[in-house]
Amino acid sequence: MLADSKIEGWLREDLGHHDVTNEVPGETTGRLVAKESGVVAGLDAAAAVFDYLGVSVERPAEPGDRVEAGEAVLRVAGPARDVLRGERVAVNLAGHASGVATKTRRAVAAAREAERSEASDGANGEAVSREVDEDVTVAATRKTTPGLRGIEKRAVVAGGGDTHRLDLSHMVMVKDNHVAEMGLEGAVEHFRDRASFATKIEVEVERPAEAPRAADAGADIVLLDNMTPAETREAVDLLRERDPAVLAEASGGITVEDVPEYAGTGVDVISMGSLTHSAASLDYSFRTD
Repeated sequence: MLADSKIEGWLREDLGHHDVTNEVPGETTGRLVAKESGVVAGLDAAAAVFDYLGVSVERPAEPGDRVEAGEAVLRVAGPARDVLRGERVAVNLAGHASGVATKTRRAVAAAREAERSEASDGANGEAVSREVDEDVTVAATRKTTPGLRGIEKRAVVAGGGDTHRLDLSHMVMVKDNHVAEMGLEGAVEHFRDRASFATKIEVEVERPAEAPRAADAGADIVLLDNMTPAETREAVDLLRERDPAVLAEASGGITVEDVPEYAGTGVDVISMGSLTHSAASLDYSFRTD
């Protein structure tokens, strides 16, 4: 649930101190219409803006629905002044969130459709392909817009992805700076002593050989950072030999186009900051009737 203070902040930012533009008399109805195809998200936030202004809202679409150009995803009715005051904030929120959901859906589809190809040791040296495990998870990261993390993370879910940790309290991430200060084993032990039994510890490594070392130190998840697909596959194989129960996550500059190759490495999770920080907004238009 969005706090009124957050909605007030959004509206204050857009309306300023003296909004003359929207001083329109009478009652009206309006529609939030998609101008291109995509995946719907952000409608809870958009509806909350209109609701705060006393405008009634109907939602012919739900988060995660596929929408085509020309389809309405939100309908409103109320005083023209208030409908118009909420218009731009609602369009911006829904457009940004739907862009995140659409990009996430593309990444998830790429992971599901990928095939794993590996060089064969056979006499002819031909490539051997097999379908990737459909349990490969596409996840977001903490690279979100300040103040909009909840909306962006829900948009990732609408697109079929995973939120990853919502904030720093959800999991301990042992990164390169921690290792530089305390050493890999020392850092894991340090945080294990301070974290709840229910809190998982993930360790970031940058070379394949460090993956089993992280598992030995007590990592629940090993993040394979900025590795090529070939390096990722090597790290996953080493990790599986050491401890099959430890999850492997690939991350670091992975694009939607890269997803099939990384999905073929055997990783459990592919995390992508670009799902939230680089998603193009879905084009919406608000029209009064």
